[in-house]
Amino acid sequence: MTVKKKKRSYVRAAILLVMAGAIVFTIYNSFAGGKSELLQVGDEAPDFALVDLEGKKHQLSDYQGQGVFVNFWGTWCKPCEKEFPLMENQYQVYKDQGVQILAVNIAQSDYEVRQYAEQRDLTFPIVIDKTKSVMEAYNIRPLPTTLLVNPEGKITKIITGEMSEEDIASYMEEIKPE
Repeated sequence: MTVKKKKRSYVRAAILLVMAGAIVFTIYNSFAGGKSELLQVGDEAPDFALVDLEGKKHQLSDYQGQGVFVNFWGTWCKPCEKEFPLMENQYQVYKDQGVQILAVNIAQSDYEVRQYAEQRDLTFPIVIDKTKSVMEAYNIRPLPTTLLVNPEGKITKIITGEMSEEDIASYMEEIKPE
């Protein structure tokens, strides 16, 4: 083998080694790295602060003493679309009884979310998780996912998938302050 061919072989081997290392790292990182611990019923709800469509900051800890219905959603999510009128109905019933809704949109544009909310006449606070940091802190998969947070700030229930109006009313009753 000539010197040129030997060099080429070494370079190719080095490139393959680097590529293999990158693949192993990516696989390892996707399964182990950067994942937050799964939240469970009884855990303290991680605090977060997000801004609503009117520019008002909503911090979960500011709702201490009230029940909070934290709903993660997207405009493209069909079950979310079905839930919103039902959530709005129950919000009108429970908002003066100490139960609040925080609808957390996952990283969509203000314009898109505002159009969506206006078309549906939604009056509860809608905040946008632009960096997906809250979604990651809560380890949200799939949408919709709703967490019930009691007046003490503890998670009392985690609901994935679509809810009926009866479900929503029952859940709001569960987290209503006494």
